[in-house]
Amino acid sequence: MEDQPVYKWNTKNILVVEDDETSAYLLGVFLKDTGAHISYTTDGNKAVEFVRKHPETDLVLMDIHLPDKEGFTATREIKSFHNKVVVIAQTAYAFSMDHLEAKEAGCDDYLTKPLNMCLLLDKMNGYFS
Repeated sequence: MEDQPVYKWNTKNILVVEDDETSAYLLGVFLKDTGAHISYTTDGNKAVEFVRKHPETDLVLMDIHLPDKEGFTATREIKSFHNKVVVIAQTAYAFSMDHLEAKEAGCDDYLTKPLNMCLLLDKMNGYFS
């Protein structure tokens, strides 16, 4: 059996933008052992406000279908004032147009739900390395 990689992101700040409580909880469980500081918000407006107030944010896990302001719009706004933050879009809708729109909105990466946590952590580690 292959050992799972150990991620040590003690200096990293991650924002999880997710309106589904169960999904947010599961992301928190998987990220807990990385040592990263994890913050949560449930909509696009709050995500933009959070990153504006916390420029030390390193990575945003952005759900696309959110109340009040969807994830692509929030990503465009965030990238307009903080283009160094990594944004990984996540959505349950795996349409090819979403992938294209994610790239156009400034997302650095795109994953479909249900998330493969090994793939997610590996992608995140690539951005942190």
